[in-house]
Amino acid sequence: MNRVIHPIEEESYRRLRARLDTSHLPPLTRAVVERVIHSSADLAYADDLVMDEADLAKAHAALHAGAPVVVDVEMVAAGITRRETVCRLKDARSGPGLTRSAHAMRLAYEQVGPGALWVIGCAPTALEELLRLDASPALVIGLPVGFVGAAESKAALRESGLPAVSNVSEKGGSAVAAAALNALLYHPVSSVEETS
Repeated sequence: MNRVIHPIEEESYRRLRARLDTSHLPPLTRAVVERVIHSSADLAYADDLVMDEADLAKAHAALHAGAPVVVDVEMVAAGITRRETVCRLKDARSGPGLTRSAHAMRLAYEQVGPGALWVIGCAPTALEELLRLDASPALVIGLPVGFVGAAESKAALRESGLPAVSNVSEKGGSAVAAAALNALLYHPVSSVEETS
């Protein structure tokens, strides 16, 4: 089933592309960059996001084959359309040296096992905990926001060698993390297969 695109979204993308040339980017990278910018109205994400097209292609295939999607908070889940997500924050408890967000990652991993797509848009401690797990993710969208730990946790994600979408700065958040996942959801399967 094809997604119906609202005229406001079409006009938003037209204006985005009039202000920023993304035509040189590979297809999935372009889709992620444009959807993140569309969700934030922040053109600076074009130079701030870090990802690899080959990783995105593998994640796209896993996503469309039904791999689970895990989110750190319900706000990320609310932004992901057309797909069920796993969020264990309501079940999580904090303890000495463990935030609720970190505990939620442990609970989610126990539930879904390896091969999931992880979408973290709020808590740097969730991303840090995911990096401690042997989760073998299909993709980590690590875009937590904040002045404490956000940039550092994203740097650790990039250094981990895991397939990832991240950014260098402290900015991020639920809306942009969900947008990055939605870019992969909305991108047609046939167009990726043709370019692979």
